[in-house]
Amino acid sequence: MGNERPHYYGKHGRQRPPGCTDVICCVFLLLAIVGYVAVGIIAWTHGDPRKVIYPTDSRGEFCGQKGTKNENKPFLFYFNIVKCASPLVLLEFQCPTPQICVEKCPDRYLTYLNARSSRDFEYYKQFCVPGFKNNKGVAEVLRDGDCPAVLIPSKPLARRCFPAIHAHKGVLMVGNETTYEDGHGSRKNITDLVEGAKKANGVLEARQLAMRIFEDYTVSWYWIIIGLVIAMVMSLLFIILLRFLAGIMVWVMIIMVILVLGYGIFHCYMEYSRLRGEAGSDVSLVDLGFQTDFRVYLHLRQTWLAFMIILSILEVIIILLLIFLRKRILIAIALIKEASRAVGYVMCSMLYPLVTFFLLCLCIAYWASTAVFLSTSNEAVYKIFDDGPCPLTSKTCNPETFPSSNESRLCPNARCQFAFYGGESGYHRALLGLQIFNAFMFFWLANFVLALGQVTLAGAFASYYWALRKPDDLPAFPLFSAFGRALRYHTGSLAFGALILAIVQIIRVILEYLDQRLKAAENRFAKYLMTCLKCCFWCLEKFIKFLNRNAYIMIAIYGTNFCTSARNAFFLLMRNIIRVAVLDKVTDFLFLLGKLLIVGSVGILAFFFFTHRIRIVQDTAPPLNYYWVPILTVIIGSYLIAHGFFSVYGMCVDTLFLCFCEDLERNDGSQERPYFMSPELRDILLKGSAEEGKRAEDEE
Repeated sequence: MGNERPHYYGKHGRQRPPGCTDVICCVFLLLAIVGYVAVGIIAWTHGDPRKVIYPTDSRGEFCGQKGTKNENKPFLFYFNIVKCASPLVLLEFQCPTPQICVEKCPDRYLTYLNARSSRDFEYYKQFCVPGFKNNKGVAEVLRDGDCPAVLIPSKPLARRCFPAIHAHKGVLMVGNETTYEDGHGSRKNITDLVEGAKKANGVLEARQLAMRIFEDYTVSWYWIIIGLVIAMVMSLLFIILLRFLAGIMVWVMIIMVILVLGYGIFHCYMEYSRLRGEAGSDVSLVDLGFQTDFRVYLHLRQTWLAFMIILSILEVIIILLLIFLRKRILIAIALIKEASRAVGYVMCSMLYPLVTFFLLCLCIAYWASTAVFLSTSNEAVYKIFDDGPCPLTSKTCNPETFPSSNESRLCPNARCQFAFYGGESGYHRALLGLQIFNAFMFFWLANFVLALGQVTLAGAFASYYWALRKPDDLPAFPLFSAFGRALRYHTGSLAFGALILAIVQIIRVILEYLDQRLKAAENRFAKYLMTCLKCCFWCLEKFIKFLNRNAYIMIAIYGTNFCTSARNAFFLLMRNIIRVAVLDKVTDFLFLLGKLLIVGSVGILAFFFFTHRIRIVQDTAPPLNYYWVPILTVIIGSYLIAHGFFSVYGMCVDTLFLCFCEDLERNDGSQERPYFMSPELRDILLKGSAEEGKRAEDEE
C-alpha cells in the first residue's frame, strides 16, 4: 500500500475534480444578491444624495447646486444664529430661524436700522429673503422675518456661515466689535451674542472637528500617500528577504522591534525631562479634560510619562516572551522557512491581497452608496416655527398655502419652513429594515470575499505540500487553479461560512444600537445584560472566525462541505493542541512583531516629518490643524498594508500546519507511507513535538 494523501489530490499532487458543496447556500446567496440589487435600484430611484452634500434653506431648496436659482449661492446664512442653540435643533435637526442661500458670508458688522439709512443697504439686502422689497417699516420687516436684525462677520464652515469668534486681550470678540445694536437701537455687550453663538456652534462641534480634519487631509494627502508607499516598499522588501533569509530576518526583526521600542522609551523620557519646570506642564490629564486640539496634551509631562510607561510595559512583555519562547521560536522559524519556499514557488500569491482589496472596495462602495441613497430617499417635511406661545408649533404645514391658511391666522408670527426629510408612506416606514438588510448583505459579501481569498491561498499552498516531488509535481498555475476550484465547486460552502459570521456581526450591530438607546436609561440590570450579550457575541465572532479559517483550509484540502470541514478541522486541532500552541501561535507572534516593526518605523518617520523635526525636501511639512491626523492615517494605513502582505504568509503557515498534522495521522514515515513534508521540516517539527509531549507528561 502506497503513502496516503487527501483524496482531493491525485497522483503527484494533481487535483481531482471534486463535487459541488452546499448548493442550497449558493442558491440563497444568488437570491440575496438579486434582492440586494433590487434594494439598490429602489434606493437610487427615491434617494437624493444632494441632501447630504448641499445645505438646505428654509424653503427646502439646495444651496450651490448647479442648474438651480441658488447655483451661485453656495453658503447657508442664519438670520439669528443664537436660536440654533435651542433644544429644537436636537429634535428637528433644523434651527428655528429663517435661513437663506447667499453668495458669501457677511464680512462686516451692520444692523438693519443703520443700513436702511445708509449706502450699505444694497449690501444688506443680499442677506434678506429672496424678492424682498423695501416697502415695510422696520418693525414689520423684523417681525415678518424678511431681513436679519444684525449682520456679524462670519466664516464659512461646512458651507454654513458661523460667527468669526476670536479672542483679543482675553476678551471674546466677533470681528473687531465688542458691542452691537439690537433691532430696537439699544446697544448691548457682544459677549451675550458670543455666548449664544458658542452654544450654537457647540451643537455642531463634531462637524467643525470633522471639517478641520478634512482640511488637514486636503493639504497633506500626497505626503500620506508617500508614507503608505514607503510602508508598501518596506513590506515587500521584508517579504522578499524573508523568502531567502528567513532565519536571519526573523532575528533581525526581533532585535529591531526591541530597539524601536527602546528608542520610543528614550524619546518619551527626554520630552518628560524637557518639560520639567515649564509653566502649565504639571497640569493633570483629568483636570485638562477632553480637548479637540490634541497638541495640547503634548505639553503635559503626564502625557509623556504615560507613553513611557506603556512602551516600557510592552518592551518588558516582549522580552519575557522571547526568553520563555526561545526554543519554540526556533521551531517556528523552521515552519516560516518552509512557508517561504511555498511562497517562492507560488510568488503570484503575494499579489492576491490586491484582488481581495479590490473586491472589498466594491462591496464598501455599493454598501455606502446604497446607505446614502436610502437615508436621503425621504421627502421634505415642513413644520410651523414660532418664537412665541403658539399651540401649532412643530405641526406640519404646506409652505405654498400657509400664508392664507387658518394656522397663519391663529399664530400671526409663525413661519412655515423646512424641518427635515421624512415621510409616512409604506416605503418610508420600511427604510430602517432596508438599512439593516443593506448592512447584513455588506457583512455577508465582505466575509464571502475574505473566505474566497483564504480558500484560494490555502488551495495553492496545499498543492505545494501534497506534491511528493517539489516543485516538479506542482500544477502549472496553482493559484489560478485554486481560485477556479473555489468558485466552481465551493461557492456554497464559502457562502455558508460567511452567512454564519454575518448573522453574528449584524446581531452585534443591533446590540450596539440598542446600547446607545439605553444609555439614557437608569435600569442597571438592562445595562448589565447588554454588556454581557455584547461580550458573548464578541467572543462568538472571534471563535467563528478562527473556525471558519481552518474550515476553509480543510475545504481546500479535501473538497468537503462546510460543516464536515469545520468539524474535521476542529477535532484535528484538538488532537494536536500542543503543536497549535507551540507552532501556530508563536509564528503569529513573530508576524505581529514584523508588522509592528514596519508600522513603528513608518510611524516614527511620519511623526518627525509632520512635527517639523526633519525635512525630506526643501519644503517642509504643510501647516495642519491637527498633525496627528496624517500621522494616525499613515500608521493605520501602514498596518493594513503590512497585514495584507503578512496575511499571505500567515495563511501559508496555517495551511502547512494543518497539512503537517494530517500528514502525521495518515502516514508514518516508512517506505510504504512516507511523509510529504520536507526532511528539514520533519526533523525539527517531530523533534520539537516530542520534546513538548515529554514536557507535558512530566508536568502530569
